[in-house]
Amino acid sequence: MKAMIAWWDLSESQHTAETLRDFLREEAERSWSDIPGLLLKVWVSDPEKNRWGAVFLWESEEAAAAAKLPRSAGELIGYPLAFREWFDVEATVEGHHSLPSFAGLGLALQGPDA
Repeated sequence: MKAMIAWWDLSESQHTAETLRDFLREEAERSWSDIPGLLLKVWVSDPEKNRWGAVFLWESEEAAAAAKLPRSAGELIGYPLAFREWFDVEATVEGHHSLPSFAGLGLALQGPDA
């Protein structure tokens, strides 16, 4: 299993974390939900530091390399990532919680006023 962490510094972009939430609401969740080998993608933001990114969890490095990826926020941001690193996953655990699923969670999916 492999994990990848990536983010952009949005200082030079016309976009902010808030404007990129529209992208997530419109297409990102739907576009990424059927990628073979992708176990989990979590979009993250830090509006105070003007950063936007994602954490990916893949079945394997081969699955990640073979994946045909949909349109990404990078096309809107307009320049390459500031940071991308791959990691081996040493262990996973899912804590006890009351949520039926991780799908559909987060500020972007709570609506425009979240």
